[in-house]
Amino acid sequence: MVSLFYETVHSVNARDYSREQVEAWAALEDISERINLWKRSLNENLTFVVKVNDRIVGFADLTFKGYLNRLFVHKEYQRQGIASLLVDKLEREAKGLKLQAIETESSITAKVFFTHRGYVTVRQQTVERKGVNLTNFKMRKELSATSFHE
Repeated sequence: MVSLFYETVHSVNARDYSREQVEAWAALEDISERINLWKRSLNENLTFVVKVNDRIVGFADLTFKGYLNRLFVHKEYQRQGIASLLVDKLEREAKGLKLQAIETESSITAKVFFTHRGYVTVRQQTVERKGVNLTNFKMRKELSATSFHE
């Protein structure tokens, strides 16, 4: 999953972020540290993975408080419904937990995807990674009986 994250940021997100920003966000030298951190957090969260021929092509996770922490789809599997499948599942799980809303911090790249799914931009924000500023968007979706795609 960490490799998929790295490759996605360096290919897909590179359309909306500079090389310096991409390197700060997903640095090669951070992979081993990220693996250790993600093992814990992915096990603590609701985490779903999509595989094709035993290859991970997408994953997403949601905290039990309703924070959609990660959503990444392999560069070769973009625009095939994988992100929608994952978010549909997370939204159903969130409703089952009686959560009122899901919040996320969307990249510039994913903002249109989330907007089409009914997420509303709360604010644009700047986050700092390794001394480099990146723009993202705090987004929120209120959950109701009809708020997810089936």
